[in-house]
This record gives sequence, structure tokens and C-alpha cells, in this order.
Amino acid sequence: MLNIVLHEPEIPSNTGNIGRTCVASGSALHLIHPLGFALSERNLARAGMDYWKRLSVTEYANYEDFLRKNPGARVWYATTKGRKTYAEADFRDGDFIMFGKESAGIPEEILIEHPEQCIRIPMCTGERSLNLANSAAIVLYEALRQNDFRGLETEGQLHRLHWKEEK
Repeated sequence: MLNIVLHEPEIPSNTGNIGRTCVASGSALHLIHPLGFALSERNLARAGMDYWKRLSVTEYANYEDFLRKNPGARVWYATTKGRKTYAEADFRDGDFIMFGKESAGIPEEILIEHPEQCIRIPMCTGERSLNLANSAAIVLYEALRQNDFRGLETEGQLHRLHWKEEK
């Protein structure tokens, strides 16, 4: 199982969407406080829909609490400041992928301690960042791909018709 960590997320709909992605991918969600919203907010429920009740979610008082409760965790820090791309990371089952709050990202005090684990999504020069939920999905699915999508359905089924047999 992979783990998505949101460090002080601010927008409930992003967190709800990420929660839904975690459920669909068999991943766990970790939330580091303070949050910019209450977990009971309507926007969170709307974005996460009925997926939220099936989500494995753990909350932490702060970053130090996260580290204390996950000793020895392999953490990747997704940041626009990273020196290598997410495709260069060697993701393993059990890894944690951390994303920062929408307005500021992961604090530089954390990043500077883990330069080799800082990864970025390539973007056009001068662009600030991608949406948090989109970023989490991009990096998470690369990590899942590197782990052969273990435990996930990789072949879809039609509802009314059937695929033609390949010859």
C-alpha cells in the first residue's frame, strides 16, 4: 500500500478528491494538522462522495507527530522546488508521498533536510504549480505503475456489450 500525506491542506475539495483517489487506488491518506477546514465540511463530503467512509485516513497533530508515529518511513516530498522529477523516484510499496498546502507547499525547513527525496512534476517555465489533487494523482499513479499496479484491476469490463476477441 502506498500512502499520501497532506501537510496542512487548506482546500476541502482537494482533500476530498485526493481521498477518493486513495480509495480507488488502495492507498491510505495521512493528514497533518492544522487543516484549513473541518473534516465534516460539505465540500469535503461532496468531493469525496461516498468514498470517504471507506478511506483509510490518519490524522497527526503536526509534522513531528507524523515522524514519531511512522519511524523509518520512506517519504518522498513532492515540491516545485525538487531537483529531480517524480519519474526518477524509485517508489516502493509502503512509501509515503507528501504534498504541502496549496498556498505555500511543504515548508523549506523540511525540504532542506531531504534533498534526495524531493521530487517535482515538470511544468512550463514560469508556471507556479498544478492543482494539489491533480498533482497527487499524477505522482501516486506513477508509484502504482512502478509497482505493477499490484492489487488493482487493470482490465475494464463493458456494461452492456462485450469486447471482441482478438485474433
